[in-house]
Amino acid sequence: MKQTIDQLPLTKTIEDVLQQLGIKDLNPTYSTGLVWGGKENRNTKAIHSPADGNKIASVNMATPEDYEQVISTAQEAFKSWRKTPAPKRGEVVRQIGDKLREYKEPLGKLVSYEMGKILQEGLGEVQEMIDICDFAVGLSRQLHGYTMHSERPQHRMYEQYHPLGIVGVISAFNFPVAVWSWNTMLAAVCGDVVVWKPSEKTPLTALACQHIIREVLVNNELPEGIFNLIIGDAEIGSLMSHDGRVPLVSATGSTRMGKKVGEAVGARLGKSLLELGGNNAIILTENADLEMALRAIVFGAVGTCGQRCTSTRRLIIHENIYEQVKERLLKVYPNLPIGHPLSSTTLVGPLIDKEAVKAFQQALERVQAEGGTLLTGGEVLEGEGFESGNYVKPAIVEAKNEYETVQEETFAPILYLIKYSGDVENAIELQNGVRQGLSSAIFSSNLLETEAFLSHWGSDCGIANVNIGTSGAEIGGAFGGEKDTGGGRESGSDAWRVYMRRQTNTINYSRELPLAQGIRFDIMD
Repeated sequence: MKQTIDQLPLTKTIEDVLQQLGIKDLNPTYSTGLVWGGKENRNTKAIHSPADGNKIASVNMATPEDYEQVISTAQEAFKSWRKTPAPKRGEVVRQIGDKLREYKEPLGKLVSYEMGKILQEGLGEVQEMIDICDFAVGLSRQLHGYTMHSERPQHRMYEQYHPLGIVGVISAFNFPVAVWSWNTMLAAVCGDVVVWKPSEKTPLTALACQHIIREVLVNNELPEGIFNLIIGDAEIGSLMSHDGRVPLVSATGSTRMGKKVGEAVGARLGKSLLELGGNNAIILTENADLEMALRAIVFGAVGTCGQRCTSTRRLIIHENIYEQVKERLLKVYPNLPIGHPLSSTTLVGPLIDKEAVKAFQQALERVQAEGGTLLTGGEVLEGEGFESGNYVKPAIVEAKNEYETVQEETFAPILYLIKYSGDVENAIELQNGVRQGLSSAIFSSNLLETEAFLSHWGSDCGIANVNIGTSGAEIGGAFGGEKDTGGGRESGSDAWRVYMRRQTNTINYSRELPLAQGIRFDIMD
């Protein structure tokens, strides 16, 4: 079925969006200098929308020489930015938040068209950026340390936090701007400068954000090198990971990629913030509110076409309600509105590219070879409205938790139904029985079950939810996970501390020099 685009013809919509965001031509080749990326006559990469396969633009890919210039620019900007009072830095971030409000609609459309998530999710991603700006503004007046009593007379001790310097941010295609903003707005109020390497699959949203931020920097007579963008391939990410001038590298992506970043950064004793893969489960006990649970399950499993690190991939169901839940899901899935992400009727957009479609098909083949049963979905859609070849029908598979395919994260809309018997501890053991540890959830109205899930012997994930799904975290809480998810924490709570270096200070306001632990070391008569 052909998908109609709301309000304007598609070409006109995207042309207007790009122009509103300061990107003047529909198919430009960008040559935007040090803070933006590569120079003229360099290797270019064509950017196609997964929604219809159309070319949106071409971007220059940065070289190692470009990288050196970007780092030099960032180092110079840090010299002045770190001396700017934190509340003043917060004021700049406040203005960025206001600009994002102004550009929310066109930027949300560009996120949707370039990445493939539906428009409501694209707008929600921009709202997430606005929210983290608001959070960071308040934080700029709360970068507190601690005071401690000294054991030595007429001494005092306290701790304070200082900016690190350059923060490298490597972001993934599925949240092309939100995760960058989590890192960048907190780093900015902490006094750091940022070098951002976006996914090479979604660079236009990054360019748009840089245009928006540049307006604020120019208005405040600040150097552009506070916020830097470099568009490049894995070579640029490797340079950043090995670069001792970048004390912190925050990387979002696959576990495989994160291990490479962590190894490189660790070898030089730098800091890494890793937010990697998830293999998230929802537990349904006998005491679950199924009406509420089903809404959370479907959004978690098919939202963003299963391309969230918090997507629901495993559904662990008590045997007494298993058939009922399966029957309900099999009624919902065949009727999911699949189509162009800019259509208001669409709930499931495309996968990012044909490689993702191939991975989807291969995972379904493997799990069936292991003994799983495909209950619905799995087809690649063709015909009018699906010409890009990136649209698939979300799949439901009956499987066992120990299957190798179930143990892996497939970035696609595959939901594995897993049956459990006995008490909730058996379900928790299944939920924890994977290498990843990002998000988890339980649906139950039984206090004993939910508290067991939240206890220290319960969920081993960084996120554990009760009566809500695995997907859709708020910015106020620290976001991240354990095990193969990498252990990093971004966004809210006290995640700001990772962007700063900690310093203990002891001040002697006496005329004596006593040593700690009562040590005597007299060299004078």
